[in-house]
Amino acid sequence: MDNLTHTFVGLAAAKAGLERLSPGATALCLLAANAPDSDIIVLAFGDRWDFLQHHRGITHAIVGVIALAILLPLIIHFVDWLWSRFRNQPAKTKLKGLMLASFIVSATHPLLDWTNNYGIRFLLPWNQKWSYGDLVFIVDPFLWLILGGASFLLTARTKLLKFSWAAVAAVLTFLIVASPRSGNLPNARLIALLWILALVVLIVLFVKDAGERWGNRIAFVAFALVLCYWSALGFAHARAVARGSEAAARLASARGEVVARVAAMPRLANPFRWDFVFETDRATYRFDVGIMGDNSTNNAVRYAKPEGELKQTLDTIAQQRPVRVFLGFARFPVAQLEDPGCTTQTLVQLADLRYTEPGQSRGSFTLDVPVDCPNDQLRR
Repeated sequence: MDNLTHTFVGLAAAKAGLERLSPGATALCLLAANAPDSDIIVLAFGDRWDFLQHHRGITHAIVGVIALAILLPLIIHFVDWLWSRFRNQPAKTKLKGLMLASFIVSATHPLLDWTNNYGIRFLLPWNQKWSYGDLVFIVDPFLWLILGGASFLLTARTKLLKFSWAAVAAVLTFLIVASPRSGNLPNARLIALLWILALVVLIVLFVKDAGERWGNRIAFVAFALVLCYWSALGFAHARAVARGSEAAARLASARGEVVARVAAMPRLANPFRWDFVFETDRATYRFDVGIMGDNSTNNAVRYAKPEGELKQTLDTIAQQRPVRVFLGFARFPVAQLEDPGCTTQTLVQLADLRYTEPGQSRGSFTLDVPVDCPNDQLRR
């Protein structure tokens, strides 16, 4: 998930009661909620392929999360101890309370990241296997609204915090209502209207001192709503898998193929339509599937598994570092030659079909590798 969602989770968890465990617990919750993404430091020393290889790596695995959950409270407690010695005062923080808060909030990060289709490698460094929840899109405005709304009601006490929350609300509202990317939302006008109405409700609740009157119950209600939302998405996902599998069986049967594995993956703010990807013994397909109404596969794309010249070309570049890293990450890798009938050089275009197709640039989810034309390679 995005770091704003992680931050809202940490803040809501603190306001649910973890802040009472020790002075400094709120700051700890914010740090612990985001700590696994410290793997971004890889970008300072490497390139995008280093980042692709190590992101959601050891810091997101069970062993890494436990290590961070222990390290953060120790650092905060040690800094507080040094500061108290300097001022000749007793230390304020309580190590046991910080530890408990850290373990609870740290666990939320891999859980949230598991819910989307990017995946998590829980058992690193012993097992490289990726695990995917396929429930929530990597950015979800509904989670912003639920968790951010609760955090706003419980923390907007000072002028500085009120101004900060106003700035956050303005930026998110622009992204959802007026930014160029807002057009990617399904039923964009309806979502924009619902977003604005929700903001009005939150402002009215704030004016009515809902945070003071209801206290940490607001945070518990927010987490309960998130669980209900995930449950609804779980039902929609199961429905998408069932309907998509039926369509996949028809497509595969028409070509005499056998379905090997399938995945239904979430779309941005649209629980009614899902991206469906499946692999057969001879190809990989993608189409969109709805959980209601007719389900056409006219938009299906198909990429045959590499064979012949393409397979031989892939074998020659398989040990190149970008190719090795990309194929280690890709869940549904597909490939094509940009110009099979070339005379000198062409491109091997790789893509992870859960995100995009070959030849369509999309960051680290695609890779173009220049190679000698296959016929030239065969003559050598």
